[in-house]
Amino acid sequence: MAVWGARMPAVQQAAHLGTAGLALVLLAAAVGMVAGLQLGGRYARPARLPALLTSGSLALAGCLVLVGHGESLSELLAAALAFGLAHGVLDVAANSAAVRCQNAFGRPIMSGLHAAYSLGALAGAALAALTAQAPHSTLFTATGALLAGVAVAAVPVTRSLSGADRPTARVGAGQLPLLPSPGKLWLLAALAAASLLGEGAAADWAAVHLHNLGAPTAASATAFALYSAAMAAGRLTGDRLTAAFGAPTVVRAGALLATAGLTIGVIGNSTPLTLTGWAVFGLGLSTTVPSLITAAGAGGAKAVATVTATGYLGLLAGPALIGALASATTLPTALLLPALLAAAVAALAHRALENTTP
Repeated sequence: MAVWGARMPAVQQAAHLGTAGLALVLLAAAVGMVAGLQLGGRYARPARLPALLTSGSLALAGCLVLVGHGESLSELLAAALAFGLAHGVLDVAANSAAVRCQNAFGRPIMSGLHAAYSLGALAGAALAALTAQAPHSTLFTATGALLAGVAVAAVPVTRSLSGADRPTARVGAGQLPLLPSPGKLWLLAALAAASLLGEGAAADWAAVHLHNLGAPTAASATAFALYSAAMAAGRLTGDRLTAAFGAPTVVRAGALLATAGLTIGVIGNSTPLTLTGWAVFGLGLSTTVPSLITAAGAGGAKAVATVTATGYLGLLAGPALIGALASATTLPTALLLPALLAAAVAALAHRALENTTP
């Protein structure tokens, strides 16, 4: 995903796309992903998880190669739609498998698994930067081949997932994690959307925010990297904190930290303070989505798909919403929206996560 995003200008140039054409390609990927999340939720039963993980990885690898060789709008639309579909299926399968692994371990490991995604994003962005002079088609093909090789090599491990243990971790006074009610499930989904809207804001608006403050180009580009690094660091320590204090407490404290960090960064009106604010925002939100998916996991793959799909709607729609608010007011004012939503996550974390996570 990082390789695709970082080399997007080259994809646009190769197919001679304008802004509107590129927007259609991104929309096709988003539509495909939402459809893939729903498809994955329908079929991600324990016995099918190994096949979904392998086929989803191979499909994602192949579609990345197709995107890299797209030379027209029609070719890119088809490739992007398939890419998003494969990504959605793989996302649900991976998160459902992660829930089963966590149940088998009997202790929190979800945050660490999500940290691998953050570290992969950093590695992919670095790889794209290091190969900036190489054709993007070569990079996409090499990355796809690597992903396909890893997927095949992992087959013996993924086969064991169909026999992973049922939940054994206890909650409270000797009780198993409770299945989320429909109301609680949609609350989890809404909080995921609120959290991922913040991630979309960091990805699309952090650099612009720094640039508007008069920061050098290098400093502006550093904002999202600091956010991602802080999120990865938070996720690497999140499992230990969750085991010690419980998911509701950790998510609430993190969301409050995120609110304070971004608010200070937005109103501080200085480059160092703003960079620090975005980093603190990423650190605070680091454990939120892993904890929400863990809570949904007690309801099975369909529940995981519901929370994940709703969360990604926040990720996809958030930047556009912030842009609209910025047009009506100012960008700093619009960026208070993710801070307010983080405060809402803090306020509702206990209600959403109580008795649903080990």
